[in-house]
Amino acid sequence: MKDNILLSFIIPVYNVEDYLYECVDSILAGMTDECEIILVNGSSDLSGDICERYSENDSRIQVLHKDNGGLSSARNAGLTLASGKYVAFVDSDDKIYSESISELLKWILNYGADICF
Repeated sequence: MKDNILLSFIIPVYNVEDYLYECVDSILAGMTDECEIILVNGSSDLSGDICERYSENDSRIQVLHKDNGGLSSARNAGLTLASGKYVAFVDSDDKIYSESISELLKWILNYGADICF
């Protein structure tokens, strides 16, 4: 476990090559070194290649390739790699506002919240 990771973003990836850049970029825009992204890929399109490019360019991003087993299977697989004390599940066709990450970290660091959303 990486000691400085507070927040792990787990993103199940299945045939979302048209949306994946926007999703991951939205998280990267607000990420700090206290965060990591875990991309769990079960795709048959180019999504896996996109995941690999992200992980090659940013050490805070890990990729796990597995057979598609649905969202729950991907999230559970991602949990096995997560180093963070907190976990955020983000769907691969969604995006988040960069300010959301700083707000989550503020609640975690300042208030010791058990759950943040």
